[in-house]
Amino acid sequence: MTAPEDSMEQAARVRTMTLEADDVLAVELEPLDGPSSEWTAGAHIDLVLPDAPVRQYSLTGRPGSARYRIAVLREERSRGGSKAVHERLRPGDIVRLRGPRNHFALEPAAEYLFVAGGIGITPIVPMLHAAERAGARWHLLYLGSTRRRMAFLEEIESIGGGAVTVVVRDEGGRADLAEVLAAHPEASVYACGPERMLAALQELLPDETGRLRFEYFAAPEVEYEPGGAFSIRLARTGVELPVEPQQSVLEVMRAAGVEVLTDCEEGICGSCETHVLEGEVEHRDFVLTSKEREAMDCMMVCVSRASCPLLVLDA
Repeated sequence: MTAPEDSMEQAARVRTMTLEADDVLAVELEPLDGPSSEWTAGAHIDLVLPDAPVRQYSLTGRPGSARYRIAVLREERSRGGSKAVHERLRPGDIVRLRGPRNHFALEPAAEYLFVAGGIGITPIVPMLHAAERAGARWHLLYLGSTRRRMAFLEEIESIGGGAVTVVVRDEGGRADLAEVLAAHPEASVYACGPERMLAALQELLPDETGRLRFEYFAAPEVEYEPGGAFSIRLARTGVELPVEPQQSVLEVMRAAGVEVLTDCEEGICGSCETHVLEGEVEHRDFVLTSKEREAMDCMMVCVSRASCPLLVLDA
């Protein structure tokens, strides 16, 4: 659940910027007032830059570090966030950030299998450190198109304790995900990378196994049946509002003057998570686990809807 303090902006100074791989810049940020909270593996921050969209970046490095390190891939088809980092941001600059928040937390386990594709390595690096510190067995499968575009290779090799398999496409490498999963039948699996890789893992490890956790960088294209009309009641004011089929809950809340923290508005960042007090949710996000969805106590109001006539929200 997004806590109020997680939505507050804080100032941070850019301490270092390092080219970690082709088109991948690692940026180290030092909060001017110190870290707001000790961050854990899988956490991300919102980076707020002038004249650029707010973007979420996974924290990468050793969990709990006083400085926040992110890695930004320059994307030509981006909405401007990565371009602003690569072209305008420089060491010494003061930026604003929110968080850290964590919707991809590492749960305790005796064995982990980590699968990373390209820039998807960023949330996995702190997980390797956490697994090593916990004394768990771990194996990383790191996939990339070319070594020049794979960040943190040396750092990963230096962590030790686990096993690292690097598969590089332009070296003729090809990973057999089914074979890798079969070699680790009891491991908890954490994955981040391209949609095609995550879809393949989901097919091999369906929800009922409870073994797979993953994080998207972009929302997959999913065709939903048109949603029907329903109502929401804002518990803090008692106001009841209709939500028409063509409207999102977020749009209705904004129109009523309710401030909701949002960023991606595609159901992948978790910024707009809102506590549900009553009612059943039709979850359409890519953040919550199947267990979290079953709890029916929160929803991403940017994309999710109601599967009942009335939702009561803590808003």
